[in-house]
Amino acid sequence: MALGLPIGTPAIALTFDCCGGPGGDGFDRSVLSALVRHEVAATFFLNARWVRSNPALTRNLAANPLFEIANHGTAHLPLSVTGRSAYGIGGTTDAGTVYDEIMGAQTELAAATGRVPRFFRSGTAHYDDVAAGICRALGLVPVNFTVNADGGATYPAATVASELLYARPGSIVIAHANRAESGTGAGLATALPRMAEQGTAFVRLSEAPPQ
Repeated sequence: MALGLPIGTPAIALTFDCCGGPGGDGFDRSVLSALVRHEVAATFFLNARWVRSNPALTRNLAANPLFEIANHGTAHLPLSVTGRSAYGIGGTTDAGTVYDEIMGAQTELAAATGRVPRFFRSGTAHYDDVAAGICRALGLVPVNFTVNADGGATYPAATVASELLYARPGSIVIAHANRAESGTGAGLATALPRMAEQGTAFVRLSEAPPQ
């Protein structure tokens, strides 16, 4: 699966997961405010559970030209054909459940936004090789990350800012936009002006597709 942008890409891809489910159906509007204020492009990976809880917000994100929408699965499961777990979450168990985890959300996202996502990130960003191959066979690019900016929405704002400033061109940065109580939005608001001063450029994944 793709861990970074193609070699030589002079930009960073900011990606934000919205995971849904217990405790994860919210939205950190400070993330959105920071991105819009600084006109920074980003890719939002939306889980089907989150989309069902936030239909209007899903449409608004999809309509904003700064952003693109990607697939974050149906039940937020690690992608495996053996049931392997990650972070205490059991994974998909065979090719059929891999298909369901990917395509259930793909169908819901297409219906909600009018667009078919090109990119997929599994719950916990875990894949085995067979499951990643199935994802590609279904026409999506499985995406991982190179910089974890917010530790699953657990880092304080200062740490989020530090991790963002650590990112270099070619990085795919993962953070979360579904927990308003986290330090993600505040850290982003701190880091973006400094990144702009450093000449950092940002792209949606479709502008520099991971290999």
